[in-house]
Amino acid sequence: MTVQQDEGFAARVGGRLAELPYVEAVALGGSRASGTHAPDSDWDFAVYYRGAFSPESVRALGWPGEVSEIGGWGGGVYNGGAWLEVDGRRVDLHYRDLDDVEFHLAEAREGRFRVERLLFHLAGIPTYIVVAELALARVLHGELPRPEYPEPLKREAAERWWGDAQATLAYARTAHAPRGHLTDCAGALTTAACQTAHAILASKGHWVTNEKTLLDQAALRPIDHILTDLTPTPTALTTALNEATTFLEAALTLP
Repeated sequence: MTVQQDEGFAARVGGRLAELPYVEAVALGGSRASGTHAPDSDWDFAVYYRGAFSPESVRALGWPGEVSEIGGWGGGVYNGGAWLEVDGRRVDLHYRDLDDVEFHLAEAREGRFRVERLLFHLAGIPTYIVVAELALARVLHGELPRPEYPEPLKREAAERWWGDAQATLAYARTAHAPRGHLTDCAGALTTAACQTAHAILASKGHWVTNEKTLLDQAALRPIDHILTDLTPTPTALTTALNEATTFLEAALTLP
């Protein structure tokens, strides 16, 4: 597809979504917004609504796919959406309640957030993801805040994520390594690496919306070599956990 065809597609889909009742803004996110997409990348749209928005209005558009109810994706910051096919293209649609978005924006400005469990996110997802989306998305219709990374959030998120990583490694070192639990130690190493990556990127004021390139963005991909050499013996596992701790500590203190 040409750039002109892509632009036309975004305009058509965004226009239809903007017409839905109670929708005040529509944004394009993900790789399509950042310009890092591949030809077969899907399209990530979000509808920002206030009031009695209904998924039935999405179903009424007639696009094939699966449309969830509000809260149908487990609640929390991901309160529902749809997986659709539009003109032969894969479209992911997120529901965004503006009251909820504004709450998390205010919390982020004070450095406050939670970490929620979410499938495909090994370290969980911070609730400031909805603020990250505002900062990175391309607004197609309506008006949305375009927040900078708050200084209080840089400090608090970096401290919280690194504290979590240290606790994850320490528990594996005392509870699993002495028993030769390879899978448990590998999981702890992986989780701690993702937690540290969040800490590094937060300290730099770099927004994160998923874990697809999290380790690469934080320059932590060399952790793979430690995982490759794991064997189910207490000595080997303890050594690996110590090496990972040293590596992650050094990465976190890089300028």
